[in-house]
Amino acid sequence: MLLIDLNQVLISNIMQQINSDPKMKIEENLVRHIVLNSLRSYSKQFKSKYGEIVICCDNKKYWRRDVFPFYKIHRKRDREKSDLDWNAIFESLNKIRDELKQYFPHKVIEVEGAEADDIIAVLTARFAPHEDVLILSSDKDFVQLQKYDNVQQYSPILKRFIKTDNPQMYIKEHIIKGDRGDGIPNFLSPDNVFVTGDRQKNINKKKLSEWIRNSPETFCTTDLMKRNYKRNQMLVDLDFVPDAIKTKIVQAYDNTKPSTRMNMLNYMTEKKLRNLIEHADEF
Repeated sequence: MLLIDLNQVLISNIMQQINSDPKMKIEENLVRHIVLNSLRSYSKQFKSKYGEIVICCDNKKYWRRDVFPFYKIHRKRDREKSDLDWNAIFESLNKIRDELKQYFPHKVIEVEGAEADDIIAVLTARFAPHEDVLILSSDKDFVQLQKYDNVQQYSPILKRFIKTDNPQMYIKEHIIKGDRGDGIPNFLSPDNVFVTGDRQKNINKKKLSEWIRNSPETFCTTDLMKRNYKRNQMLVDLDFVPDAIKTKIVQAYDNTKPSTRMNMLNYMTEKKLRNLIEHADEF
C-alpha cells in the first residue's frame, strides 16, 4: 500500500517550483499540472512494489485544535504575511482534490476532524501486519510508524528514504521536546508560549538523554509536568488518535470506491491534459 500525504507533498512541490522561478504566477491550471504530474511520478516509481495507492487528505477541521487551541495557530498568521496568495493555492488544491475523488482510480480519503497524519497512522496500523506499506511524505512525524514491520517512508523533497533504528525513542523525544512547527511547546513550557513570544524552558542534552531512558512516571515530578507530558503525547503520538476518528477513517476507507480509468481519461481530455493522456497508464 502506498499512502500519500497529499497536502504536504504537493505544497512542497509547489514551493520548489516557486523557488526555481520566483516570478511564476500560481494559478489553477499550473497547480493541477503539478498535482497530477507528481501523482503520476510517484505511481510510476512505487506502485509496482507497493500496490494500492491511497491519497490521504487534511480536513479543514482538526480534532487536535479542539483539545489544544494553539495547534498550528501561527501557520495562518505566517501565510497572511506571505507574498503568496495562499487562499488561491488552497482553493486550487481543494478543487483538484475533489477532482481526484470524482475521476481517478485511487481511493481519496478525507474525514471530518482528521488530518492526513491520522489517516496514514490508522491505515498503517491496519495493513502493515499483512503487507508492505510506504508512506510518501517528508514529515518526520511518521518516523514513529516504523515501529510496525513492513513500513517505510520516502521523502519527495530529499528524494530518499527516511529511516530510524529506534522509533520508540524518536516519539519519546518528540513528546518531551514538542514541535515548534505545529505550535506544540516542550513539556516544561506553558500552552501559549509561542503565542506570547516568551522563551520555552530550557531542556539540556543531559536531562533529555536521562528522560528518554526513563519512564515519564519517574521524571515527571510535578502535576504540571505530568499534565504537559500528556498534552504533548496526545498531540504528537499517533497512537492517541481518538477512537471516534479512527472508526470514521476505517469506514471511509472501506466505503470509498475509486473511479474508473475511463473517467480519468475523459477528465484529462476535458482539461486538455494531452501530455498526461500519453502517460495515463502510469497512474
